[in-house]
Amino acid sequence: MSVKLTFVSPAADGGRISRSCSFSGFSTAQSRKLAKSLSRSSLRSKMSVKSSKMYPSLQKGAVVWDPKPQQVKNIFEALKTGLHEYLEIYQAELDYLSGLHKDTRRNSRLAFYYDLDKQIRSVERYIRKLEFHISKVEELYEAYCIQCRLRDGASNMKHAFSLSPSTKASRESLVELYKNLQECTEDMCLIEGVLEVHLGEFHLRMKGLVGYARLCPGDQYEVFVRLGRQKWKLKGKIETDDSQMWDEEEKLFIPSLHEKFEIKVTELRGLTSLLVGVVTCDSIDFFSTRPQAIVVDITELGTIKLQLEVIWNKLNLLPPPERWSLDYEG
Repeated sequence: MSVKLTFVSPAADGGRISRSCSFSGFSTAQSRKLAKSLSRSSLRSKMSVKSSKMYPSLQKGAVVWDPKPQQVKNIFEALKTGLHEYLEIYQAELDYLSGLHKDTRRNSRLAFYYDLDKQIRSVERYIRKLEFHISKVEELYEAYCIQCRLRDGASNMKHAFSLSPSTKASRESLVELYKNLQECTEDMCLIEGVLEVHLGEFHLRMKGLVGYARLCPGDQYEVFVRLGRQKWKLKGKIETDDSQMWDEEEKLFIPSLHEKFEIKVTELRGLTSLLVGVVTCDSIDFFSTRPQAIVVDITELGTIKLQLEVIWNKLNLLPPPERWSLDYEG
């Protein structure tokens, strides 16, 4: 599957996202129940399970105080779609193996029957893990949406009190609202950190540059890919037979809710270098069950393109189901 990306300028993402200021749909009892089930201490304990070196959002003191609900919503929807696609694939594989299981029982091929039974149990375990993963992501996002509405409501009330005549009661209310606003903001940031842990991994594979007449034998290029604090720098050379040699071909990236991929290509000319182009792209399209063949326009006119392959590893433990089908065909 080939995906053509639309890139945005880094400066174009600086605007704040406006949200509805409303408490609609949530009673006081629901709010208290949520606050009890999703206290900041429980969120921090969940976040401490993963290494802070792999997930920058989980580092101590690295709480982002500017939540981005719209960005979180977009990534959640893409993640949920990708996970459900995997669930459908594994469920179809389970149905296929179950059909073989019935045929094998009638044919009394005992050795093959027991191996198949073992494989079916393995697929069922993977499906349960995937269903639990989906439910966990949905639970986190539901809690995030509640905190977002509580935060917007507190912000709206704070603004209304600030416009009213200053009295002792109004000042006390403003202090309490400011405290509630801070707590909701911190809870949203902590939930974002927990949700980021459930995004899986991106495996980027270098496929080469395409430049038609722009690429000549002997040309040397440097490609720099960055996602937040994660960096990948590799150098390549155009050979006489138009093939390309790169010093590194694959790199693992941990997805981020707030950061976008930044790709920079530089042409190396002896002691000097010439910047070819810099582009940024979102990772929403990468949550797919199949490897994504990415074609990136490095220059504005598209005279030089970068080809990458992105493979999303969702749980770091599920083997490809095609392997099971091949084992039991025939």
